[in-house]
Amino acid sequence: MSAYKHVLIGLDLQPESQQVVERVKSLFPDSSVQRSLIHVQEPLSFAYGGDIPMDLTEVQNQLEEQAKERLAAVGKELGIPTENQHVIIGQPAHEMHHFANDNNVDLIVVGSHGRHGLSLILGSTASGVIHGSQCDVLAVRV
Repeated sequence: MSAYKHVLIGLDLQPESQQVVERVKSLFPDSSVQRSLIHVQEPLSFAYGGDIPMDLTEVQNQLEEQAKERLAAVGKELGIPTENQHVIIGQPAHEMHHFANDNNVDLIVVGSHGRHGLSLILGSTASGVIHGSQCDVLAVRV
């Protein structure tokens, strides 16, 4: 039995995310631990081409639908019900912290690319999640 009761799995839905999924499967093989999936998309907002503003709402909606479909496939693989699969628009680390605090999450699992140099100085989602979290964070090297 796990010491964790609610695990939040943060995925960027890139091919490397499968390594995070495999780690979750090995650590939490049964369904006695509540698991939630989250994918946070940064907003496209408005882009300006010269003096003509471009509304990217439709593109944002399409990206969100694609993310929901991909997250549903991962949810099926992990046996996570639809109501525990979340696609949210916002800043990834902030939204994961917010979700974790609001839903009594005691472990966040994210992928980490193990960057060095400038990438490390500029930060990454995993780094942001680790440094602002009120619960444990497992950064899976991908």
